[in-house]
Amino acid sequence: MNTVKKHRIGLSGTGFIASGFARLIHNHAPDLSLTSVLTRRPLEQAGSFPFPERLTHSVQQLIDTCDIIVECSGDVLHSTDVIDQALRAGKPVVTMNSEFHITTGSWFADKGLLTEAEGDQPGCIAALHEEAVMMGFKPIVYGNMKGFLNHLPKPEEMAYWAGKQGISIEQTTSFTDGTKIQIEQAFVANGFGATITRQGMEGPSAVDVNKTAIELARFAAELGQPIADYMLAPGKAGVFVVGTHDADEWKALNYLKLGDGPYYVLVKNFHLCQYEIVKTVRRVINGGGVLLNNSTHPTLSIVGIAKTALPVGTRIDRAIGGFQVRGEAARIQDVPGHVPMGLIQNAVITRPVEAGQILSFDDVELPDSLALDISRKLYA
Repeated sequence: MNTVKKHRIGLSGTGFIASGFARLIHNHAPDLSLTSVLTRRPLEQAGSFPFPERLTHSVQQLIDTCDIIVECSGDVLHSTDVIDQALRAGKPVVTMNSEFHITTGSWFADKGLLTEAEGDQPGCIAALHEEAVMMGFKPIVYGNMKGFLNHLPKPEEMAYWAGKQGISIEQTTSFTDGTKIQIEQAFVANGFGATITRQGMEGPSAVDVNKTAIELARFAAELGQPIADYMLAPGKAGVFVVGTHDADEWKALNYLKLGDGPYYVLVKNFHLCQYEIVKTVRRVINGGGVLLNNSTHPTLSIVGIAKTALPVGTRIDRAIGGFQVRGEAARIQDVPGHVPMGLIQNAVITRPVEAGQILSFDDVELPDSLALDISRKLYA
């Protein structure tokens, strides 16, 4: 009798994404076994996590009992520590954590097998890029779709929508104020050697996805370099890649309903987060290598911009997804001395900051962490 080989999966995180991935493995992946789940919560307060008997506070136990680690805690400081230990132990790591990658991920890009997963927009863009290149396209735009943007949402509004959507207030806020999409697109640009047209990107409003995507392609053509950007497209969802192709393929591509060229829009109109992670896990198991990382030489970072005046002594209780700071993508060379958005968590303001001001290392006192040490080396 043949038995299915079980690949042991260690999981870091117990939130919405982690819980869904754990259920998927249990119900639909006979070749995978969830062994340990790392959490910082008290073990008796694991909330709705479906397999509380597998929870641990020990990173070492997580490492010792698995073949592959899936990191989706969403916390920059914590994930940096966990991934550092995992890669030192020779374990491959699959992430759904753009915040980690854009902040400290480049430090680890050549220190072991570290890749973002399909499911969230960056991994889905990376998979679409891979397909496009295999089909002969030359990508020049890596695109994301966003339904709504409000740089200064109110706490009561975010509490309402968080409850309605079944996700945290912090997640809802980072989606609404634009920080999340800025993180995602800067990450994609670093991973594929692309850039942005300006701080914060273009983000045009779209009625017709194809027409707006082609407008972004013209920006890239004028710049002479691939770009990452997004469009505001209410009611739409997904990611897109715009590419060029060989001139003599025009008739065939036109027949196949991709238009007249020279820019061709490829769209994936969904991303299914926890349900798609398993594709990248199997990619790694089968020797497929890295889907996406932040590269060893990033050119883009996420600056923190004060949403309101921040007097001396103010503590930033929540950076990504909070009401004091929001993030924008910027070229590292244009923002010397900036403190990356992912590090601002628990920072204390040391000199007055005005609304709209970019925070620098000189403006804040930061708690000691491995992430801080790495970032000073990456962004000095």
